[in-house]
Amino acid sequence: MLFRIAEVMEGRRAQFGTDVAAAEGLGADEAAAVVDAAIDRVVWFAGWTDKIAGVLGAANPVAGPYFSFSVPEPSGVVGVLAPQDSSLLGLVSVLAPVLATGCTAVVVTSAERPLPAVTLAEVLATSDVPGGAANLLTGRAAELGPWLAAHGEVDALDLSGADAELRPELERAAAGTVKRVLRAGRGAPDWTAAPGLERLRAFTEVKTTWHPVGT
Repeated sequence: MLFRIAEVMEGRRAQFGTDVAAAEGLGADEAAAVVDAAIDRVVWFAGWTDKIAGVLGAANPVAGPYFSFSVPEPSGVVGVLAPQDSSLLGLVSVLAPVLATGCTAVVVTSAERPLPAVTLAEVLATSDVPGGAANLLTGRAAELGPWLAAHGEVDALDLSGADAELRPELERAAAGTVKRVLRAGRGAPDWTAAPGLERLRAFTEVKTTWHPVGT
């Protein structure tokens, strides 16, 4: 599915370039570089979909007649406040890992720069994404964030696009429904930097199974 998203994005590369240039005030070459990086980012996370269990899971050593296995599983529904400045690269950098782990994403996109997100929504609609798996909302994080944080059916929350003043309120609301929260670091993230496994770990839960030997 993620590879298909990247493929369709590649087919609409020119439109994404125009949208990013208009949204972020970039020149044509700079916008094209951002689009290429966004496509590569989706491909990078797509490559992890069949490796997450092997890297984040384990066969546990046990001093007894048992097998013990730890396996990562999707957390469930993840509410994501996408970056406000990086309208495409930042957006796919927070969306792709949620989908790669098998979770459902409800993403509040950049309020001031929504055009790339609208085009990405069209891509998702034609990329074999199961209905309801990826949901992009155009609106303001300050208005939609508290609803996601307090909603009982949302299992995790990514605060990447929340203002520093808004984060404590959202964390308190998330605590009321026992959500897993991925906190934004200090300062604006460098979305052009190579990604790591932090976001894949954040939206998985590890289940450990014990089984008697010989049974």
